[in-house]
Amino acid sequence: MGSCKLPSHSFVRLFAVALLPLAPCAMTASGQQGASEDIVFKGATVMTVSHGTIEHGAVWIHAGKIAGVGETVPAPQGATVVEATGMWLTPGIIDPHSHSALDGDVNEATSPVTPSMHMIDAFDNRSADLYRALAGGVTTELLLHGSANMIGGQAVVIKNKFGLDRDAMLFKGAPGSIKFASGENPKRVYGSRDQLPSTRMGNFEVMRMAFEDARHYMAEWDAYDAKIKKGEKDVVAPKRDLKLEALADVLRGKLYVQIHCYRADEFLTEEAIAKEYGYKIRAFHHALEMYKVAPEIAADGTAIATFADWWGYKDEARDAIPWNAVMSMRKGVRVALKSDSDDHIRRLNSEAGKMVHYGGATEDEAIKMVTLNPAWIIGVEDRVGSIDVGKDADIVLWNHDPLSNYARAMKVYIDGELFFDASTTGWGTTHFTGVMHDGGDFGSEDQEDGQ
Repeated sequence: MGSCKLPSHSFVRLFAVALLPLAPCAMTASGQQGASEDIVFKGATVMTVSHGTIEHGAVWIHAGKIAGVGETVPAPQGATVVEATGMWLTPGIIDPHSHSALDGDVNEATSPVTPSMHMIDAFDNRSADLYRALAGGVTTELLLHGSANMIGGQAVVIKNKFGLDRDAMLFKGAPGSIKFASGENPKRVYGSRDQLPSTRMGNFEVMRMAFEDARHYMAEWDAYDAKIKKGEKDVVAPKRDLKLEALADVLRGKLYVQIHCYRADEFLTEEAIAKEYGYKIRAFHHALEMYKVAPEIAADGTAIATFADWWGYKDEARDAIPWNAVMSMRKGVRVALKSDSDDHIRRLNSEAGKMVHYGGATEDEAIKMVTLNPAWIIGVEDRVGSIDVGKDADIVLWNHDPLSNYARAMKVYIDGELFFDASTTGWGTTHFTGVMHDGGDFGSEDQEDGQ
């Protein structure tokens, strides 16, 4: 088996600059490491997430997929070998709640119901925030609409292949998601304009009315389709309405519903409305009071994407406790950690480590909160989130236990290609050849709210 050390290549200034060309050491035109389709990691502590940790383990990547996992692997002659003794190997970190690279266009705050908006139309693949996330081991992100609206826009799922064209960064085949929000944000945004909704009562009235309209819209189209099937002549099709068509997709179960929500009483209300109109909630986001009603929510199969220890920044966050995630997990809720921040996204691995301290999660449970559980929330758990044969080779090599504050992502692979290498100088990506934009500020609740 052969090996190749990647070149140390330099990149010029931080913002909006063309980058220098790469040195030629066995690099393909796309920047992939080596000509071989086979890469073997030897000697690492392999945290599979799905079936425990393998000390001094090996992982074989073939053609962008995980082809073997164990103490040894049957890799072919000629495979590129990465000597990883004394290092840790994990699946790529997955962020189920990000606003990276949306360039401030996170909210269409002109109406409380905007389900026909698409976040891909705001996605700037040149954003430096994506690179910073990649350097923190983040390989997949769910880029969500903000929380100004009761029913916001449709998300985009990306693989963090920073440096490639926009379409090459899209997670092909990922299910669609839509962002809802309840509580303070919509009532503040529209209440400040003296329009509906300005209260929690108004929030849920707006939501119910939107679904009533969608039901009527579906009924009109069903009646039209029935007439066409009967062969009736001169049948006039109803007018297409993009907003109602998107809401109809929610009712048909074609979109995963992701809900910004903090309070225990509102979790229960949201679940009741979902049952009333026949759709399922995929996950509550933030969910800082989930510990109060975890058994009820667990029974509905709804997950949460929450913070490790970020609270007290608004009234809805006053009852938050750092034990929320583990307490909810122990009651049967599927728990993921998220960033909602271009700062936090750089260290989601150590955010997971806090769960060992706050509640006594095992290492396997903690790492699962930033890998396999967020993959389920996004709907891509069959592709990523664990080191299993057949899954995409999205993996991170760490210099320390990844749950530690001292851990640093040394190499990040996506679909078997090396997209970040800490041993190189400057930016370190093997792919970026264009112009980079910097968002200027870190994401936060303020950014998400569009304030």
